[in-house]
Amino acid sequence: MSLDQETFQLLKDSVHRFVRDRLMPAEDQVEENDEVPADIVSDMKELGLFGISIPEEFGGIGLSMAQECEVAYELGHTALAFRSVVGTNIGIGSQGILMDGTPEQKAKYLPQIASGDLIVSFALTEPDAGSDAASIKTKGVKDGDDYLLSGTKRFITNAPRAGAFTLMARTEGASAAGITAFVVPAGLPGLSLGKPDKKMGQRGTKTCDVILDNVRVPAANIIGGVPGKGFKTAMKVLDRGRLHISALACGMASRILQESIAYAQQRKQFGQRIGDFQLVQAMLADSQAELLAGWALVQATARRYDAKQIGVSDPDVSMQASCTKMFTTEMVGRVADRGVQIHGGSGYINEFKVERFYRDVRLLRLYEGTTQIQQTVIGKHLMKAA
Repeated sequence: MSLDQETFQLLKDSVHRFVRDRLMPAEDQVEENDEVPADIVSDMKELGLFGISIPEEFGGIGLSMAQECEVAYELGHTALAFRSVVGTNIGIGSQGILMDGTPEQKAKYLPQIASGDLIVSFALTEPDAGSDAASIKTKGVKDGDDYLLSGTKRFITNAPRAGAFTLMARTEGASAAGITAFVVPAGLPGLSLGKPDKKMGQRGTKTCDVILDNVRVPAANIIGGVPGKGFKTAMKVLDRGRLHISALACGMASRILQESIAYAQQRKQFGQRIGDFQLVQAMLADSQAELLAGWALVQATARRYDAKQIGVSDPDVSMQASCTKMFTTEMVGRVADRGVQIHGGSGYINEFKVERFYRDVRLLRLYEGTTQIQQTVIGKHLMKAA
């Protein structure tokens, strides 16, 4: 699955212009109002951003992983709230249906997801289950041809916007094998939302609890039609999601570096530009080198992911996706920290973009698997391989 290079270049150029001309000028508005304007969401639909990872047969654009990473890199150059609007449709919300759904489920949901007419969220995390996803407590009790779902999901991205959830519930036993993935429409009786979370950063993103109280869902809404496959479905989507986040981190590192260079060029101390001081240049140099290393790693791993998707055996792809996510998200944290340092006192003031981005990028080391989870994945793989 990929777009021919000429068509893809046109799309990438369009996204680049959209970020520069439409999204960057709206960053202050999003920061102030904690909301992505509706007209921008409409423009995102028009551009096809909700469906970049969904095949053309279902109304999407059908990008390869490497191509998706290039688009994510462009989107990373602006406030991360904009990418969050489309993020669950591109990734964890849709990919479970695409990878494991029945033909009927794909035909029903994917075209709506690709167009942005249906916002779909991924509901796995719970108050007592995050990194340990296999320990979820939300229950699904069979009742005739339906299941009754009860439990609470936490930190669910785009839940206030969602028309449906790909939701994990325990239908039998206490192990991962007892977890089932459902498509749960947002309007069902018994499903309610908690109050919106107030977060450190990424203003304009929407997360909240999703509360289920005996929500009746038809067995036909089980992704793939077979109970007990939900944990495997959840794990399958992670490699793609981790690479997407890695590309996003590199895009944001590039933007922060641009802001830092611009400030270092115009800010004067001791009668000269601060960018002429070698210690400031050293911080810029470290950020540039780490950004180039991270972006090269993203591109290389994305190409290996794509090769595996067309049948080239590569047992190391998941481990390398974890390495990529770990390195790039830690990298952008360091770049952001240096960006604040280069700005001095101004870097601590909200009207300067690096202060916001410093807060925004902190989340990248937490979702799609924390840095420590990536370390565990990598370490276990190395021990097993040896």
